[in-house]
Amino acid sequence: MHLQINQANIGYNKILISNADATLNLGDVCLLIGNNGVGKTTLIKSILHQIPLLSGEISINNKNIRNLSVKEIAENIAVVFSKSIIPQNYTVEDLISLGKYIYYPFYFELKKEDREEVSEIITELDLDQYKHTLLRNLSDGNLQKAFIGRALTQNSPIIILDEPTTHLDEKNKIIILKTLRKLAKEQNKLILFSSHDWRLAKEFADKLWYVKDNHLYSGIVEDVLLQHDELTNVFLFEVNEKFVAPKISAPFIYKEMLYSLLQKNFQKDLSSFHFEFQNNFWIISNDSGKQQCESFEEIIYFVKNIH
Repeated sequence: MHLQINQANIGYNKILISNADATLNLGDVCLLIGNNGVGKTTLIKSILHQIPLLSGEISINNKNIRNLSVKEIAENIAVVFSKSIIPQNYTVEDLISLGKYIYYPFYFELKKEDREEVSEIITELDLDQYKHTLLRNLSDGNLQKAFIGRALTQNSPIIILDEPTTHLDEKNKIIILKTLRKLAKEQNKLILFSSHDWRLAKEFADKLWYVKDNHLYSGIVEDVLLQHDELTNVFLFEVNEKFVAPKISAPFIYKEMLYSLLQKNFQKDLSSFHFEFQNNFWIISNDSGKQQCESFEEIIYFVKNIH
């Protein structure tokens, strides 16, 4: 195990996460999730030893972080926070190159192989056209990618990212997450990133850390998801208080889509209905009989006219 949390109480004046136990190994991609204010960023800062633990310990490669210098922590962990200070008059290439300077005095020039690695990372992050662009002229999404590029060039075994996909559109979100997973698997990096979107776990993460009710739940993604109904059920977003859901038998994505559709369009009790997805058709049953619908549009028309 490379990163270990042992019986840690995490917080400031009060405990936000109690008796946390978790481990991650090199090669793992872990998603950290939880509502605002539960302590996700505090947990990250505790791992970096920017906030001291209230009790317990965190170790990196069997070394307690309390005994590591700032330089040793930087050599072990590259970090990207969601709100970073933008260096004035720096270009994308300048910022990404900064990751190398933990290994040199700042006045040294980078070696040829360092510059080549910086160039490769710029290409991998789809930032070639912005290589010489000042950071202040970048969109939020490309700026976030540049800060992530700086973390990658640091070549630390652990990369921690606080909300790395917040300002990214779908294309750039996938570029970042695929790059992080590739790094973990091909270069044996440990990747820990936080997000509000638990759905990212199913596609990109091996492990899940879920902070809820002052507790850190950790484990294989699928195990943790299935232990917490609120992470997988279709009632995650209840925007219509008058809506009473029907019974829905369908694969998860179809179930989620149908629930959203019905909740948006109907403010009534649909509990007498049963929607079942079979062979690309929806079979709708209620006291009046059965109806087969091929599309969501047909479902809306049918349900509107049945009462």
